Amino acid sequence: MKDTDPVPLKERLTGGERLLGGLLRLPAGPLVEMAGVAGLDFVVIDCEHGPADVVPLQQHIQAAGAHGLPVLIRVGAEEPSLVLRALDAGAQGIIVPHVDSADHARRAVAWAHYPPQGERGFATYSRSGRFGQAGIAEHLAHAAATTVVVPMLETPRACAASGEILAVPGVDAALVGPADLSVAMGLTGGAAEPAVRGATQEVVEAAKRAGKPMVTIVNSTQQAAAAPPGAVLYNLTHVLMGTLRALSTPER
Repeated sequence: MKDTDPVPLKERLTGGERLLGGLLRLPAGPLVEMAGVAGLDFVVIDCEHGPADVVPLQQHIQAAGAHGLPVLIRVGAEEPSLVLRALDAGAQGIIVPHVDSADHARRAVAWAHYPPQGERGFATYSRSGRFGQAGIAEHLAHAAATTVVVPMLETPRACAASGEILAVPGVDAALVGPADLSVAMGLTGGAAEPAVRGATQEVVEAAKRAGKPMVTIVNSTQQAAAAPPGAVLYNLTHVLMGTLRALSTPER
């Protein structure tokens, strides 16, 4: 990394900065660019509940890079091969859903990091290695300093184990999935359910004790203002659908 490079997302997140991001799915190239032009701090490309084709994924990461916009990739619960390809393409980190235990969190860290911390396959001829122009030591140091790993906690079991999950070396933050958590509890009210709010608060308190930030999915600026310390992740599908509904029912 050069002295003139922007501060990595990992450093900003773990340093306590309040960050604003957007969650989107492929294909959304112009939306990635719009997020960068608008001044968001990062975007998350969702490859769990959307297409995960690696060629357009790299193209979206490239579009973000043109605007200095860091990208995190939400992979599937057990997709180490996608983790490798996303990071090789230049993503700055991963979000791993359905992490219920410290053991699963350790696996996620291992997928994302090179030895000795992890087991990620090494290459510098990828985009993240500047197409072979980065030396081995340089690339290892850069990856260690910039790779973000965020487990998603989406069940009561996960929330109860949040302290153990957040204590895993290499876990940078936690994200509660309120919709999955609600369904796992047999509830249909999502984040509005008192039981979901209680379990979420359990994770927030564990994050405070661990000295690690939260990443919080929100649907509005009002929800963002009430989010705990860390990063705010706007669900852009929800935001855009709300805008389109408002436009389709103007005052007459």
